[in-house]
Amino acid sequence: MARDQEVVVSGAAGLGAAVATESGVQLGELEAVRARGYWELVWIRFKRDKVAIASGFMILILLAIAFGGAPLAKHYVGHGPNDIFTGTAAVSQPSLLPANPWTHIDNYYTNKKNVLVLGAANRLGQDEFLRLLYGAQVSLEVALLSTLGVMVIGVILGAIAGYFRGWVDTIISRVTEITMAFPLLLFVIALAATVGPQLNSITLGIFPQGVITLVLIFSIFGWFYPARIMRAQVLSIREKEYVEAARMIGASDARIIRSHVIPHLIAPMIVYSTLIVASYVLFEAGLSFLGVGIPLTVPSWGNLLSSAPEYYTTRPLLMVWPGLAVLMTTLAFNLLGDGLRDAFDPRGSR
Repeated sequence: MARDQEVVVSGAAGLGAAVATESGVQLGELEAVRARGYWELVWIRFKRDKVAIASGFMILILLAIAFGGAPLAKHYVGHGPNDIFTGTAAVSQPSLLPANPWTHIDNYYTNKKNVLVLGAANRLGQDEFLRLLYGAQVSLEVALLSTLGVMVIGVILGAIAGYFRGWVDTIISRVTEITMAFPLLLFVIALAATVGPQLNSITLGIFPQGVITLVLIFSIFGWFYPARIMRAQVLSIREKEYVEAARMIGASDARIIRSHVIPHLIAPMIVYSTLIVASYVLFEAGLSFLGVGIPLTVPSWGNLLSSAPEYYTTRPLLMVWPGLAVLMTTLAFNLLGDGLRDAFDPRGSR
């Protein structure tokens, strides 16, 4: 017998023989091919995107550093992000400039020597490194909670409008258009100038000041985009055969929406959520930079950026660190969203 046996498959043998030939087994020994589920196929497509995988790992590392690393760093350096060191080397004399990175200071809170890894953040001598870490907590809390709020409101209203149509759709669509036309920035400025301090004091005992205020504002005035996207999806889903079959067997509208409509909205919900998280990180930084977001006493990336331009010629790194944090975070969420979009809808990337 020849060393390399040539296998000849006749046209009458069909697909089974061809598969058997490629798999290296006899026709009678061919095992059943296991069908892959929807989520398994999504994962297979997603893990091919190395950039999206790296972005996901970066986001996990960022969350770990913000919510786990910040308290550990505070414990090991021996002071907090709001501690003031004006009478030490944390503020250069007599220029009163913030200290450079790796400046050693006398911590009169603990009577020990400490080091400012990234230098001082301002003329108060506050630690730039700790304020950067705790600022990540504030920015991510605002972005994630706002995303959760707008998605809950948007999905509910979009699903109701798309499924019931008629006068229900008309009312929700008009409310959506009014919300879209509302000047968000002017409202935030007016709110900060009037009842801002009272709202900022609402912390629920676990959040820094200003977080709940921005989450409420972003949720109230940001739900219209996901609502319009979900409405368009539901208008298509409600005409599918399985929805018609559910109606024929007497399923209620609430059951159809819960069991047949909402599950098919999971893919666009996940993709859109990752994309708008990045936008809310930028919104928080922008509003805090303008002085109408997170209070200045609370460390956030926007507050660090707002105070850094004062020293842009003498301490330019004070603008670099929070700027890089905002850039890398928004980039990671956007790249993750692009990868998820291609994984859920492979036809869209062609």
